[in-house]
Amino acid sequence: MKHNVLAPSVGESITEVSVLKWHRQNGNAVKAGELLLEIESDKATVEIVAEASGALSVFTPPGERIKIGAVIGMIDDSVQGTASSGTPAAGAPTAVAARPTSPPAPPVAAGASMSPAVRKAVTERGLDVNQISGSGKAGRVTKGDVLTYQAPSAAPAAAPTAPAYPAYKEQPGDRRVPMSMLRSRIAERLVYAQHTAAILTTFNECDMSAVIELRNKHKDSFKAKHGIALSFMSFFARASIEALKLFPDVNASIDGKDVIYHDYLDLGIAVGTERGLVVPVVRGAGSFSFLDIEKKIAELAVKARDGKLSITDLSGGTFTISNGGVYGSLLSTPILNPPQSAILGMHKIQERPIAINGKVEVRPMMYLALSYDHRLIDGKGAVSFLIAVKDFIEHPEKLGFEG
Repeated sequence: MKHNVLAPSVGESITEVSVLKWHRQNGNAVKAGELLLEIESDKATVEIVAEASGALSVFTPPGERIKIGAVIGMIDDSVQGTASSGTPAAGAPTAVAARPTSPPAPPVAAGASMSPAVRKAVTERGLDVNQISGSGKAGRVTKGDVLTYQAPSAAPAAAPTAPAYPAYKEQPGDRRVPMSMLRSRIAERLVYAQHTAAILTTFNECDMSAVIELRNKHKDSFKAKHGIALSFMSFFARASIEALKLFPDVNASIDGKDVIYHDYLDLGIAVGTERGLVVPVVRGAGSFSFLDIEKKIAELAVKARDGKLSITDLSGGTFTISNGGVYGSLLSTPILNPPQSAILGMHKIQERPIAINGKVEVRPMMYLALSYDHRLIDGKGAVSFLIAVKDFIEHPEKLGFEG
């Protein structure tokens, strides 16, 4: 009997995925329940296990994008496959004529059965819903489609014909590689943030002496007691949480002409992976202790590095912290993570001469950057928030540390 391997549904509104890696080669023997391949969407990576034992036929090579429900491989339990070499499949597909395909979903008019949220978003923006490509089930337009839609801009009167940029002419030594779905999604969100928000960045610096002293004093006992390291990130997470309680606008977001205030703190922590930057979310962080934060960040970091983050892990978030200092960055302007209205950037700790009570002292200093949506947050609020974070870091006893 032949068992089809299908591209799975990985989340609402996601209609397309790509094959990230096959863990078995074409023709290999596989066993039911063992890891077969990894699928990547624009948000997360999903593992697929074999549902039957037999010989594997690979139809879709790594990097190729396919529709949800498409047949990407087949397991024939009447055939004994070859032993696995333990290396990922190169993705040698079978003959095109033998490759099954899933029937396309019947087309649906873009404006059909619009939800109230979609209708409201379309009306507020004065858009023609029939001009928007739908990514929902059966081609329906979702609210996300409306929010990310970029209407064609009219050419300036003085230049009725916009210049056409020629296609890139490849040179010897060039290597063209399709952008991964995750990287494509990152690019889309960054451009969307730049085009839809009035992003401004304010800077400050903080003296890390007190935090370093407190951390050095307790890090060994903290790890011995809890089995987990005490990092600088937990101090900044706790400082941000307390500052957000003082300045709720920084924890809010804009939806059309409304402001959505969040009476909870879901903290996004930017994590760099080999496939790109992801922002898993620490939910309910407003009530978290140092230990709670460290445990959750460690759990999410491991899942991020292993490509195990789920859609739920990456969804939502009301405020984000990004630490470019781990890569040596001294100063940067982080970009907002829509629909959030602010993001805090940490940087490298570096000793610098600082004037203290009329005397020059060398202190471990860190530049802080807060990028914010000026449509919602005024300069006074942004600067005051950043000063509050600075104050908590320079006086960490206010954060209620318990080793």
